[in-house]
Amino acid sequence: MISNQILQNTIDGLKNIARVEFCVMDVDGKEVASTADMNNIGRNAAEFAASPADSQEIQGYQFFKVFDDQQLEYVLVAGAAGEDVYTIGKMAAFQIQNLLVAYKERLDKDNFIKNLLLDNLLLVDIYSRSKRLHIQTDMPRAVLIVESAGGRDSNVLDMARTYFNGSSRDFVTEVDENNVIIVKELADGDAMKEMEKTARQLWNYLKKEGVRDTHIAYGSVVQEIKEVSRSYKEAKMALDVGKIFFQDREIIAYSELGIGRLIYQLPIPLCKMFIREIFGGRSPDEFDEETLGTIYKFFENSLNVSETSRQLFIHRNTLVYRLDKLQKSTGLDLRVFEDAITFKIALMVVKYMKYMENVDY
Repeated sequence: MISNQILQNTIDGLKNIARVEFCVMDVDGKEVASTADMNNIGRNAAEFAASPADSQEIQGYQFFKVFDDQQLEYVLVAGAAGEDVYTIGKMAAFQIQNLLVAYKERLDKDNFIKNLLLDNLLLVDIYSRSKRLHIQTDMPRAVLIVESAGGRDSNVLDMARTYFNGSSRDFVTEVDENNVIIVKELADGDAMKEMEKTARQLWNYLKKEGVRDTHIAYGSVVQEIKEVSRSYKEAKMALDVGKIFFQDREIIAYSELGIGRLIYQLPIPLCKMFIREIFGGRSPDEFDEETLGTIYKFFENSLNVSETSRQLFIHRNTLVYRLDKLQKSTGLDLRVFEDAITFKIALMVVKYMKYMENVDY
């Protein structure tokens, strides 16, 4: 059923256009929305609803029935009698009736998309319902997830629907209180580039609207509607992994997660065992700030000693001394590729474990 606010907005708009007062009542004669105070018409509306007539003039008002799939849903009352008001009232009733149909169709599609994302549909149901809802099944699509600091209070869902309002092939919905989900239909060609552009433009739009701390993640492009749930799961993983390993990124794609998505799927006991076996009782993030800064800069420069020492404004021999000192304490020589990989993974594993310890379940 349409919300009372939508009905109120609709008849307010109709009044501004036609200069006629309207009142929408339920079948029991209770007011749902109104542009003016129409006294003592509740009983008349209830009696009219029980009558076989589709329209009727009663005590100077025009009454009209509004049906939803042959089921009487509302009684619309126009505020004066007369031929012009009758025509305007009929048009208003027709408008509300079309609104009911459109709203129901949107709800049907929204329900279908939610169940599709959550893997709640059989394969045969996916294709049969897609056909009934006129949703093309073989178009490239990808899923974006939008998360903001304000959660549901930030009205991101309404903003996203406004932003994508020009396209009837994109679906905007939510399956929990924290995230807004967009199933984006893409053109043939460089679909991932289009997704990156869409995500950036949406982020800029939300920022302009005052939404703070917004993060957007998106999954891979899929070619069949049955695979949309996979793109959704990838986007969810990208959002979580991005919080751990890419804190400075507002937008992250599943394809950019690298080794982070593998570490994210490791059980915590296995992570602890790995750290214990490599470093004994010490954690690799317990080194002093200078040592950690040197390590990160060394990795950033692809293990290049000369470039790292230049960017750290230290002598090459000073950097070599630090690396030798680190090798003595850990047994790992970061100038050796395998040892560098081990240390890099260990740092990421520790970061993952700390994040999981602080997650608010």
